Amino acid sequence: MNVSAPFIARPVATTLLTLGIALAGAVAFRLLPVSPLPQVDFPTIAVFARLPGASPETMAATVATPLERALGRIAGITEITSSSSLGSTRVVLQFDLSRDINGAAREVQAAINAARTLLPSGLPNNPTYRKLNPADAPIMMTTLAALLAALPLMLG
Repeated sequence: MNVSAPFIARPVATTLLTLGIALAGAVAFRLLPVSPLPQVDFPTIAVFARLPGASPETMAATVATPLERALGRIAGITEITSSSSLGSTRVVLQFDLSRDINGAAREVQAAINAARTLLPSGLPNNPTYRKLNPADAPIMMTTLAALLAALPLMLG
């Protein structure tokens, strides 16, 4: 006698058992305390500086490097990345997950003030900073585009 014989001999009981298991699974699934994307706050601060007309190389050498040196002394930094473009530079600081973002922001402001003497005198404003949370950024952006020449225009 094989294992499937009782289920084949009683099709109504087999159907009811299958429906009962499916219903119990659906109820258990609804009761699971799982969120699709857990809320994690990554303590991240971005520092921005502008010097109109400066080349990316000048921004990297005269603005980004002194800022990186001053900001690199802050405790709890796990990663520093910078990018320079025509007339602007951005330095992104990522901190330990246990780090308080408000305390880190105060230290970033102090480091910016300390680095001000090392920055070019032509800088119109002090560098600014902004608290960021990369988890708030969209995970996907979709764009639709069409060539108007390929589409016939239908006017009413």
